[in-house]
Formats: sequence, structure tokens, C-alpha cells
Amino acid sequence: QVHVVESGGGSVQTGGSLRLSCAASGRIESTYTMAWFRRSPGKEYEFVAAISWSGDSTYDDDFVKGRFTISIDNTKNTGSLQMNALKPEDTAVYYCNVIEGPWGSKALNYWGQGTQVSVSS
Repeated sequence: QVHVVESGGGSVQTGGSLRLSCAASGRIESTYTMAWFRRSPGKEYEFVAAISWSGDSTYDDDFVKGRFTISIDNTKNTGSLQMNALKPEDTAVYYCNVIEGPWGSKALNYWGQGTQVSVSS
């Protein structure tokens, strides 16, 4: 069992930055993956980025390239999503997801409660 908690959301203007954090506790293995998803009102969950627990491999969607950076501190079982050049369309609840396996596997996974990010124009 893994417990996941996000923090760091808030409200910013267009072009601003926010740094989201994810803390994982419980049984953590080096083969896990940490991922970020988001959900805007009336929309489905959208993949943002993922990183292997070792930090060696990262994955992200096209819309974040050059703006968002995912990182992990596997000594503390914490991860971050640095978001720069934010746009109003980035407004969503952001969720951290810890997967008991590599990215793309259908392994058991755990979700945090989400943190709200609001970007005004």
C-alpha cells in the first residue's frame, strides 16, 4: 500500500510558475514510477508527465515540452512538477499517481487527492 499526497497548487496569472510536489509513503520499490495527470472541468483525465523512480527515464505529453519539468528525489520518495509559462488552459486539478511498475505497465497504482492549479488571463 502506498499513500500519495500532493501539494503546491494555487492561482497564478498567465506566464507564471508553480511547483507541485508529491510525497509517497508506505512500501516503495525502486521499480516504481511517479506520474502526473490532470483533469479540467468536464474533461477526462489527461496525462502530463511520468518519471521512473530511479529518475533515469522521463515521459511527457507534447503540450508540456519546454514548459513543465518532472523530477524525483528517490531518497525521500518525493517528486515535483515544475510548471513554467502557465496558460489558462493549464487550469485543472493535478494528481500524482504512483505505479507499482514501469511506465506503461498495468500495475497497481495509487492516487493522491489532487491539487488545484488555476491560471488566469
